[in-house]
Amino acid sequence: MKQFLFIALFLTGALGLAQDFEDRWVDHFSYVSVKSISQGDGKIFVGAENSVFVFDLATQEFETVSTVQGLSGEIISTVHYSEAFNQLYIGYENGLIEVYMPNQDDILSVVDILDKPTIPPNEKRVNHFHEYQGNLYIAAQFGISVFNMERLEFGDTYFIGDLGSRINITQTTVFNNVIYASSSSGGLRSAPVDSDDLIDYQTWTTRFGGNFQGVQTLGDELYTLRSDDRVLLVTIGGLTSVGTYNERVVGFQAVGSLLTVTTQTSIQTYSEGFNLEARVTTLSDFDFVLQSGLAFQNSLYLGTTENGLLAVPFGTNAATQILPDGPILNTPFSLDASPGQVWVNFGEVDVDFDPSPESRRGVSQLKEGSWTNIPYEELFGATDLVQTSINPENPQEVFMTSFGKGLLKIIEQEPSILYDASNSPLEEAIVPSGANAGIRLFGMDWDRQNNLWFTQSKLEDGLIKLAPSGQFQKIDVSSIVDDPQRELALTKLEISREGYVFFGSYRNGVIGYNPANGQFNKIEEKIGNGNLPTTNVRALAFDNQNRLWIGTLRGLRVLFNVSGFFEEGANIDAQEIIFLEDGVPQELLFEQSITDIEVDGSNNKWIATATSGVFYVSPNGQETILRFNKQNSPLPSNNIRDIAIDDFSGMVYFATENGLVAYNGNATAPRENLDNVYAYPNPVRPGFLGNVTIDGLTANANVKITDIEGNLVFEETSEGGSVLWDTTAFGNYKVASGVYLVLITTDDALETKVSKIMVVR
Repeated sequence: MKQFLFIALFLTGALGLAQDFEDRWVDHFSYVSVKSISQGDGKIFVGAENSVFVFDLATQEFETVSTVQGLSGEIISTVHYSEAFNQLYIGYENGLIEVYMPNQDDILSVVDILDKPTIPPNEKRVNHFHEYQGNLYIAAQFGISVFNMERLEFGDTYFIGDLGSRINITQTTVFNNVIYASSSSGGLRSAPVDSDDLIDYQTWTTRFGGNFQGVQTLGDELYTLRSDDRVLLVTIGGLTSVGTYNERVVGFQAVGSLLTVTTQTSIQTYSEGFNLEARVTTLSDFDFVLQSGLAFQNSLYLGTTENGLLAVPFGTNAATQILPDGPILNTPFSLDASPGQVWVNFGEVDVDFDPSPESRRGVSQLKEGSWTNIPYEELFGATDLVQTSINPENPQEVFMTSFGKGLLKIIEQEPSILYDASNSPLEEAIVPSGANAGIRLFGMDWDRQNNLWFTQSKLEDGLIKLAPSGQFQKIDVSSIVDDPQRELALTKLEISREGYVFFGSYRNGVIGYNPANGQFNKIEEKIGNGNLPTTNVRALAFDNQNRLWIGTLRGLRVLFNVSGFFEEGANIDAQEIIFLEDGVPQELLFEQSITDIEVDGSNNKWIATATSGVFYVSPNGQETILRFNKQNSPLPSNNIRDIAIDDFSGMVYFATENGLVAYNGNATAPRENLDNVYAYPNPVRPGFLGNVTIDGLTANANVKITDIEGNLVFEETSEGGSVLWDTTAFGNYKVASGVYLVLITTDDALETKVSKIMVVR
């Protein structure tokens, strides 16, 4: 089992054991953006935004390490692998340091810099690690800290600016028993590395003034990188310029007998005497922008922004891509899932539905455990793809709305057409200022006749239906939407059991449309007018009882009277969910900004928020079954943008602002028969504290569990395809060891099934 330990530093080495998430969670991070590279023991260690991958050069195998294994999910700034201790050090933008030890499968979280109150948050970035005689010198924005790699504990911290002030230390190295520190604001400084007074700023000498981005040892030579992108040889007599680069240097690192200098468009490596050994400026198969680089064993390793790690042997122009399977980016915006597949897009609008600057990003599909990525260049110019919807009658067909360019259709992983003003009745919107707002599409859903309904903002014809035949029908919403051109967005769209079309808006609340007679109605703020907490509606979902759950920028409401929404005089106020906490009435998700609501096979609700993670609540919302956030789960952010559920497997996917993760849920969609009923875990072993899941049920199936003598200990009717048993006798006490019979009867009593569960206490 992987352990996750916290070290309280500058104090006693207190350790705490944290949760292992690998049994229920799966990560789907992107590794295309390589921030930092290290190597050792025949492996390459790669820091990729907020996760790490390890590539074994001999076996060509990958290992990935992410929040599921215990990493924080924060943005990585640098990594360093120690062969002497078999430890991978991961430094972060926020000052956190984590130590991954492959042999023990342990991750240590070193929080002292992160939690240090005397250092401002914007000065905690870990810039660089340098290992010397069992100590790790940590170059950070405030100065230098020392970490003992054998004892796994901090030593001193050096503030070496003038009069002991904090200065940004970019790199350190030890050369001829002298430690050198480059600073972006305090010159190149040095001190005897064995001095007992390194904590005293007066021990440090400013060797050269100016601004420096790095300092590295290469054999018997010392080199520094100045902020004007010039490499200089450091000698007793001064600085000698040996290399000048006409663009920003993003990597400056020595390994063994090679010093590698990386710019955004080139990588070059030098031996002693600053003799050029290899260089790459272009590659035949890849366009690239670099942000890190390293050379060893006669190969250059290019850390790119969009293509992962590229390996180029010296003297060649042929690159091998080293990249674990994953989506295009770590910024998923919307998802949709059907059995065995998930589609993801990465467009983006802000909280006020402003799409600028345009996002030109591809899309990704996870199918049967493998990712297919479609680059932006193949999407016919569809920018800001903000929603995705799989055709329920044809899972090979998916539509995506662009908040600016129209409606994208993809068939069998191939972009088919972008519906826009040139090939469809869709029109570009001209706003009151005279500017062209494009074709701003957002929410969409399918009705029972397989028509796709979607919303367009900034036009009177704001509701559109696309029939299976390919015909468009545009519906004027100006009678119900106040000044459609000034309405910032028509948002999510959902269709009720009756075929009523409901869609949200930024300023007009929830709007309903009855296709049978063309009637509109809407609910807004205040009791008697809809009782929404705000007209800014961000999420809609119908549950299995045809109740409309409404997520707004300032809280949650439920519309119970959907069938009477268009009846004159009917009460159509939406209601708060009130529950008791310690006897005090509380409103569920009061004032929370809700971004998505999804209903699972058991009619439970997954509710995503912009700041507090995700809530999993019971069918009526009275009980919070689970709550996941960055602190108690592998979610890499508390900003959850979207949720999708694979109803067949029960897998729940969370799109966060920092990546995609999935939770192996228990609730599945009902099956057609009882042929595939099973229970897990089975047997229930000593120490198990969770629920047993009975899966593969039909809708409204009756489930009874008895002991071997026929005594009833559990009974429930399924709402979806599964039920949970807490291994108690009706909640009173844990059942004893033994064999328990599961007796299942379908709702119509035409089919029965008997299964067994072994309980071992």
